[in-house]
Amino acid sequence: MIKLNSERPPRVRNRLGLSVAARNFGDVPIRTSLERIAEIGFDTCDNFDWRDAPLFAEYKALLQEFDLGAGVLVVNKKPDVNALGCSLVSPDDREGFLEELRLCIQAANAVNCTRLEVLTGNCLSGVPRKTQMDNCVATLRAAMPMLEANRMTAIVELLNSNVDHPGYFLNTVEDGVEIVQRTGSPHVKLLLDIYHVQVMQGNLIQRIRDSFQEVGQYHFADVPGRHEPGTGEINFRNVFRAIYDLKYDGFITAEYHPTDFTFRDLEFVRDLATFSEEDSV
Repeated sequence: MIKLNSERPPRVRNRLGLSVAARNFGDVPIRTSLERIAEIGFDTCDNFDWRDAPLFAEYKALLQEFDLGAGVLVVNKKPDVNALGCSLVSPDDREGFLEELRLCIQAANAVNCTRLEVLTGNCLSGVPRKTQMDNCVATLRAAMPMLEANRMTAIVELLNSNVDHPGYFLNTVEDGVEIVQRTGSPHVKLLLDIYHVQVMQGNLIQRIRDSFQEVGQYHFADVPGRHEPGTGEINFRNVFRAIYDLKYDGFITAEYHPTDFTFRDLEFVRDLATFSEEDSV
C-alpha cells in the first residue's frame, strides 16, 4: 500500500514530474486507477471532467486520499476541439471563453490546480491566419486579470491537423511560441504535445530545445496509433532526457490510448523518465 498524504515520500528528484490524463484509465474504476498511479510514483492527474459535479467530487476526494495533485483542467467546452462559442480564434467567442475560464478557475481552486489547458479552436474560413493569430493573442490578454489574480497559468495546446484534428488552428510549435511571446505574460505558456509535434512536424528534440522557455507542460504518446511509449517510432528515452537536461521542473503527461489497462505502461514511463547522476549532463 502507498503512504498517504504527509506520510508519502517526496517526489524523486532525479526524474521528470509525471502526470497521467484521466482518459488513460478507460473503464478501470477511478479509485483503482488513482491508487495505482500513486503506487507507481506519478505526481498528478490531468483533464478529469470538472463540469460533472459527482465525478469532480470523487476525483477531489480521491486525489487527496492518495496524495496526488490535480495537474491540468481544460477550460473550453468539449466534446470536440473546435471550442465552439469559446475559441481563441474568433473575437465573437471572447466573452464565451472568458466565462468558461471563470468557471474553470473556480473548479481549479477547489482542487489546488494552477494550470489550465486552452484550445484555440479550428481555423475560421475566409479569415487570414494573421488575423486569427491576433485574435488568439487579444483573447489571452483579456484573460490576464483573471489568471494573475488567481495565480494560474493558461497552457495553450498544440494539436496536429494532419491526422487527428483537421482544421485545428494551432498546429505548429513555432506558432505556439509566437502566441506565448506576443501575449507577453508568464501566465500564458505552450502545451507541447510530443505526439502531435511528431505527426505534424518531427525534429522533436530540436523543437523542444528551441521552445523550452515558452512551454508550460508536455503531453506524450507514441506514433503511429497514439499508444504508450514503445509501440511506435519515438525514442522516448532520448526525448525525456532532452527535457530533463533542460532542468524542466514541471510535468510530462501520459495522454494516449493504452493497449491494455494493467498500468504496466506507466511503470515503463516512470523508468524512462528517471535518470541517474551519470545520465545528467
